[in-house]
Amino acid sequence: MNFDVTQQESYSRSELLLRTFFGWLYIMVPHMLVLFFVGIWSGILHFIAWWVILFTGRYPASFFEFHVKMLAWTMRLNAVTWNLADGYPAIGTAGSHPAVTLEVPYPESLSRAKLLLRAFFGLIYITIPHGFCLYVRMLATSVLNGLSWWYILFSGRIPKSWFQFNVGTLRWMTRLNLYAANMTDDYPPFSGKPTPVVAQTAAV
Repeated sequence: MNFDVTQQESYSRSELLLRTFFGWLYIMVPHMLVLFFVGIWSGILHFIAWWVILFTGRYPASFFEFHVKMLAWTMRLNAVTWNLADGYPAIGTAGSHPAVTLEVPYPESLSRAKLLLRAFFGLIYITIPHGFCLYVRMLATSVLNGLSWWYILFSGRIPKSWFQFNVGTLRWMTRLNLYAANMTDDYPPFSGKPTPVVAQTAAV
């Protein structure tokens, strides 16, 4: 999995203020409204995919593509609302953002044993450990988001280390979502660091 957000040389103060005071109206309301109904369809597809994997060991390719596009949608929405990227996040699974990249290789086969393991014991070995670690990390991310807001307001920039940490939080969330949704058998690492190039190439 490759997820990244390209850091801009400078950020718009006017867009920052517009998102802060009116983002709920022109970003969150339309996105959440559409995502609500798309999410219902996504849930149906995930349910069907679970049974298909159980009997065939494969994730339906069209379902997989849809869910990757939906995940990319939520990630570009997060990137903009977290002030990691300027511009309006396109609504819909066909949209894109020049600063946000998400590439997920399609698995030729998936383990039925891991599918059942996630279904019956996912709470123990996925939700609890990752949930605790991400909760702590999200607290730090929230602090950095707040500090970044002021930094952008006065300088039009974000410190690189803060930016990379917050992008890493989104990367961790993305890996976790892919594993929990049975779209990969690779257990997500407790890290937001990018996948090493060598390991990523070998997995393709």
